[in-house]
Amino acid sequence: MSTQVPRLLAGLVDDAAVFPPGSATPPDAVAAHRAHRAAWYADLVGPLLVPASTVVTGGLDALVDRAEGFGVGLIGDTGIARIPLALSFLGPAGIIPRQVEVAVARRGEDPQPGLAALRALVDGLDGVDVYAEIPLTFGLMGALDTLAEARAAGLPVAAKFRTGGLAAELFPTPAELAAVICACRDRELPFKLTAGLHHALRHLDPETGFTHHGFGNVLAASLAAAEGADLTAVAALLTAADPRPLVEAARIRRDDARPLWVGFGSCSILEPLTDLIRLGLVKGGNKA
Repeated sequence: MSTQVPRLLAGLVDDAAVFPPGSATPPDAVAAHRAHRAAWYADLVGPLLVPASTVVTGGLDALVDRAEGFGVGLIGDTGIARIPLALSFLGPAGIIPRQVEVAVARRGEDPQPGLAALRALVDGLDGVDVYAEIPLTFGLMGALDTLAEARAAGLPVAAKFRTGGLAAELFPTPAELAAVICACRDRELPFKLTAGLHHALRHLDPETGFTHHGFGNVLAASLAAAEGADLTAVAALLTAADPRPLVEAARIRRDDARPLWVGFGSCSILEPLTDLIRLGLVKGGNKA
């Protein structure tokens, strides 16, 4: 582990360069990911996230050296049923699937059928973590119960939630997100987040008018939840505009493994890295 990136932040940011708004081409994304993995801040970076649709059309085949052990997170944009097909393309190309992430339902749909299909898929995988993206709407708590039961049975499954997007309803309120974090805590269920977490602190995007959650807020809230904080206290951390209590919460736990929150995908690695340096949570530069 690098002395510049503390254990608490290890693997916090998955590389979602090919997804909007970054929308990098696969060649550019692969080249940039190699540079991130070789950089002084490499411990901060998770796998490159790639759509299943790109994999099945051969979009990565010529970009990866079979001997390098290039790891990716597979995003199931083609649906649960076609994930095995996408995975079948990775091995021959010398690509290692580190994780699979897929939506189990649309907003307003019952997530249970999708979770059943996903559980059947997980039974056939070996050593791959699977994240079920669950809408923050109808059937949420029952879905978390189902995931917790599967995890208790030994399956490598966890939850994933959307915290932003192109519509206001895709941004959960602090109270809603706090309730989800506490619900995962109560079920000993790890979770990932996606979308909207561009900066460390909660902020208003002047272009869209949407208020985005800060990943520093989420980190402090997750730490507090893991230590038993109630919903009100967790929500207060999600709304905090003062960075000092958020930074202090992370600073005193910098050598600990991160509880509950697995991490988030970002189309830019440098944006969250820059914020972490500015907050003093990561030491910038090439020297330890």
